[in-house]
Amino acid sequence: MKIYNTLTRKKEEFKPIEEGKVKIYVCGPTVYNFIHIGNARPMIVFDTLRRYLIYKGYEVNYVSNFTDVDDKIIKESIEEGISAEEVSTKYIAECKKDMTSLNVMPATTHPQATQEIPEMLEMISTLIDKGYAYKADDGTVYYSTRKFKGYGKLSHKNIDDLQQGHREIKVNGVETKEDALDFVLWKPKKEGEPFWESPWCEGRPGWHIECSCMAKKYLGETIDIHAGGEDLIFPHHENEIAQSEAANGKPFANYWMHNAFINIDGQKMSKSLGNFFTVRDILKEYEGRVIRFFMLQVSYRSPLNFSREIMESSKSSLQRIITAGSFLSDLMDKKNDSLDAGNGSDGVEDTSEVCGSDKALIDELPKFRTQFNEAMDDDLNTADALTAIFDLVKFINSNINENSSKELIKAASDELTELTSVLGLDISEEKGLLDDDIQALIEERNAARKAKNFARADEIRDSLKAQGIILEDTKDGVKWHRA
Repeated sequence: MKIYNTLTRKKEEFKPIEEGKVKIYVCGPTVYNFIHIGNARPMIVFDTLRRYLIYKGYEVNYVSNFTDVDDKIIKESIEEGISAEEVSTKYIAECKKDMTSLNVMPATTHPQATQEIPEMLEMISTLIDKGYAYKADDGTVYYSTRKFKGYGKLSHKNIDDLQQGHREIKVNGVETKEDALDFVLWKPKKEGEPFWESPWCEGRPGWHIECSCMAKKYLGETIDIHAGGEDLIFPHHENEIAQSEAANGKPFANYWMHNAFINIDGQKMSKSLGNFFTVRDILKEYEGRVIRFFMLQVSYRSPLNFSREIMESSKSSLQRIITAGSFLSDLMDKKNDSLDAGNGSDGVEDTSEVCGSDKALIDELPKFRTQFNEAMDDDLNTADALTAIFDLVKFINSNINENSSKELIKAASDELTELTSVLGLDISEEKGLLDDDIQALIEERNAARKAKNFARADEIRDSLKAQGIILEDTKDGVKWHRA
């Protein structure tokens, strides 16, 4: 397998530190609200990487953090009138719900910044002792960027040309750095903010230090793959390297992978432009597996454009795969029913040999797996991997019918199911409610509302929503559609 390494700017053969095992760290979201569609891309992309490595036989230790102390969380806590901890706890739970909807597997470990403070204090102390960090008069601890000779090697920036990272936060509006490029490791508390005791002042950690400490604690001083969105290359990942390698005296990560941005109708996503979408917003209209398919139909390193037209196209394309899987499942059911009927109740299987033509077709199936593997081995090329799956679907539609042997049907079904599962795509056909059942419930809801039994009306609406049926109250009556 070859991976494009941001550090070297070239594709390199993947060689894990320990044979048969892979250690991956993926930067997770700051939990102050529902995750947006941009947050979902690295979740889906690197979950797919994890699934593929497991498919190839690796044991994968996958760590993805939650940043649960941050200015945005504190701002949200003030607006909601609850504690910062309550805000982060609430949105971690909501994030996990969305991850489940997107079929993103839970990480081996989901560390939270507030639970790793002792490790951060220890690393900061080590950096001070080694001369890479210093304490300002107000208690702020800064990393002395120019002391680290390799600074800029990930972002490929010359240190003399670098600008401060946009996530850098000034402390109490007073600039106390020795150098404009230095960044915060520890900051003094402000009134009303959460804080912890430290040797320097009561305060809280800077943003960058948490990932260095979590990666070391749960994966070791050198890890195989560090991943995230391309917006994290500088300053966040650059600063992680500086902290970790200065403190540990070892390379931090051997491979760096970064996914490109998502644009909305050709524009950068922004609340000011009114084109900001949370995953929860999109799940009201599309199944999670459609969103996942949409994300995987383009190389993870290429920009991805989100629009209703593209989502509808993704839905239709995915349906072709689902239909093929359902077709094979129905054929298998018919074969099994026929077998049971022909053998009484004992269910004895037919042991007759597969005919020559079906055997030849079975022998063709491995070529689709080879095509799929070659695509995925080429820097996780999910776009070409999907092409291999569609070629398999075309093969199924052209060569398999009611007269096909059970062995051929099962072999094709197993192949299709395994390859789609590697991409995290659920292709099971959901039967769901019949239209008449939905209409009957809508009429019951209308009656409940007329009787002012709003609790029952809401119960019906929520029950339908849970089953993928969305109701819309319009001036022309209640309209519904499947999510």
